[in-house]
Amino acid sequence: MDVLSDVLKTVRLTGAVFFERHLHAPWVGESPPSAAIATMVMPEAEHVISFHAILSGSCWAGLADSSDSSQRFNAGDIVIYPMGDANVLSSAPGMRGLPDLQEYARPNDRPLPIVTRLDNENAEYCHLVCGYFGCDARPFNPLLEALPPMLLSQMSAAAQSWLANMLRVAAEEAGRGGAGSESLLARLAEVMFVEVVRQYIAHLPDDSKGWLSGLKHRHVGHALRLIHGQPSKPWTLAELAGEVGLSRSVLADRFAHYVGVSPIHYLGRWRMQLAIRRLSTPGVSVAQVGAEVGYESEAAFNRAFKKYVGIPPGSWRKGKSSPALK
Repeated sequence: MDVLSDVLKTVRLTGAVFFERHLHAPWVGESPPSAAIATMVMPEAEHVISFHAILSGSCWAGLADSSDSSQRFNAGDIVIYPMGDANVLSSAPGMRGLPDLQEYARPNDRPLPIVTRLDNENAEYCHLVCGYFGCDARPFNPLLEALPPMLLSQMSAAAQSWLANMLRVAAEEAGRGGAGSESLLARLAEVMFVEVVRQYIAHLPDDSKGWLSGLKHRHVGHALRLIHGQPSKPWTLAELAGEVGLSRSVLADRFAHYVGVSPIHYLGRWRMQLAIRRLSTPGVSVAQVGAEVGYESEAAFNRAFKKYVGIPPGSWRKGKSSPALK
């Protein structure tokens, strides 16, 4: 079981490329929090993540509320803001601008991306592609919880080459107005996200904590693969420990060290994420959903759902907002 792929599929990762920028210094662009523009850019997504990919030149990128976060951004780099924070791109560090919410409205008379050209002869040139990822955040998205507020990927030369070429092809196709160009850009954005996360995992220090580090750990990663491979199985700590070759206490300690919760608590939370996908399916009863994710009775499923999500599954299905996970 590929745990990362399973999570990305279950939380419904989608992508979209909205802007292609051809810029000459001096310039600055400040993006508002993604929550402020989510209904315009990705209205069907529960959570919106912004990204910027540079095709040529260089610039500076950082969080809008932190002057210390600004970093140099070079050709082949991608910066992602998993929490959807307001951010700034500029030709030099320390520059600020005012976000214009109107520019995020999707055009009805032409395909994406929206192309901007800021000309200034003999000035430093920067070519950017910017867009968004949408995903579910509730009741449980372990990937979002594991990523930093600002994720800058300095990719390998090989990865830079194929990604830059694909971005150029997609941008050129969109510029010609070819049929399906927006879908091509969306799929490209999703591939880009996966590649950035893969690079981030690969470069995590050996002593780091978190869900992504747990994927790399021999025993914790094995336990995660078992849980994601058979989430409806009535796993016990003893059974998981036996499968991965550790004692119950050692597995519990190592799993909690990396993931932050016990294996059984993680299983319960992941079952709830699977459950909400099925609860949105017309004609499927609450009892059916509960059975599919591993509960012997509707009452047991209701208790577990309320424990982890905060409200009964019937209330979730009716579209009521839920409190934070416990």
